Amino acid sequence: MDMKILVVGGGGREHALTEALSRSSGVTICSVMSRKNPGIAALSEDIFLCSETDIPSVVAFARECGVRYAVVGPEAPLEAGLADALASEGIACVGPARGAARIETDKEFCRNLMKKHDIPGCPAFAAFHDVDAACAYLEESGREFAIKPIGLTGGKGVKIMGEHVDVEGAKEYIREIGGEVVLEERLIGEEFTLMTFVDGEHVVPMPLVQDHKRAYEGDEGPNTGGMGSYSMPDHMLPFVTEDDYAEAVAIMEGVLAAMRTEGLVYKGFLYGQFMVTANGPMVIEFNARFGDPEAMNLLTLLSSDFGVIVRKIAEGTLAAEDVSFLHKASVCKYLVPEGYPGNPQKGERIDVGNYGDAVLYYANVTEENGALYTQTSRTLAFVGLGDTLEEAEEKAERAAASVTGAVRHRTDIGTRKVLERRMQHMREIR
Repeated sequence: MDMKILVVGGGGREHALTEALSRSSGVTICSVMSRKNPGIAALSEDIFLCSETDIPSVVAFARECGVRYAVVGPEAPLEAGLADALASEGIACVGPARGAARIETDKEFCRNLMKKHDIPGCPAFAAFHDVDAACAYLEESGREFAIKPIGLTGGKGVKIMGEHVDVEGAKEYIREIGGEVVLEERLIGEEFTLMTFVDGEHVVPMPLVQDHKRAYEGDEGPNTGGMGSYSMPDHMLPFVTEDDYAEAVAIMEGVLAAMRTEGLVYKGFLYGQFMVTANGPMVIEFNARFGDPEAMNLLTLLSSDFGVIVRKIAEGTLAAEDVSFLHKASVCKYLVPEGYPGNPQKGERIDVGNYGDAVLYYANVTEENGALYTQTSRTLAFVGLGDTLEEAEEKAERAAASVTGAVRHRTDIGTRKVLERRMQHMREIR
């Protein structure tokens, strides 16, 4: 069946979404992005450059193209109500309506939903809308918290006391974000990502992935959007037990059921960021879309027809047998501009050499007269696949090392040394 699908967004995640759709039978792709991504453009029948949150313009383009389905990459257009607007035009959106997207865009809503419906894995928390009240609570408690802005913050993320900030730094951050904050108990353990396809009724899990947020080798430096990620051939992670995994899936199913009870239909990709602790998995956050970089791992591994998955999510008929992934390890390594994240060098030419059989995904990069130039965020990424983690890492590292110019990457992502450190940490905690 011929399908015309709109992809919204212009980053590495959206290039991976577009690439996966391009491997599907009978799919034609149209794309909306704020800046031209050369990888997405090459795979699209038509492209339109505008802000992804300019809902009337995006909807008008979708209508003009005659798309039947839309796949939304970033969270901002979901918060702006893009899925709702497309639905009103009869275009099925793989991405939740604005109310359901609050599972990501409103952290107070997320925690209250979990608490109200007794969903396991919810850390102790308190929400505030006032600077003085939040600062007083923080100081009087004498405990360490994760400090989370309630809503989307345009790049300002979570600050962990004892890791990123001390008490005074925590209060300064609360003032900086205007007191709209959730203070959560600090969790100790190892993070993992469980992403799922959701059709409103059914949750179909994907392989587990682990992201690396810190900018520099050895998990040093400031947090970033993610410097790379890896997954294992058995679709698990060695520090996540079968019981941990089953609990995490049950939590995702519980959240979906709770949302249905609240009258919220969720269709799209539901991303669970978990921390394995001594007491099992706890929820760090949910995202209403694919993760970046994790999307590049998973969509490269996807062996079933992504177009069919999109159609069945829209129809509410998705089943586990519709979804399959290669049983290979994957390693994704991002190249970022020198100075990233604090002072990225923009407009620097880079050259991509022979990157072997790794898969290249363009992100925040411009192309002029056949040459590539850095912008202010992550530039491009390579994914290596292999029968072992070592083989996948070698392919990704060789590819990343082929790029010359004012960019850098973390050479340690996907290495056995990093994995062993994670495993040892969990052995000590458990």
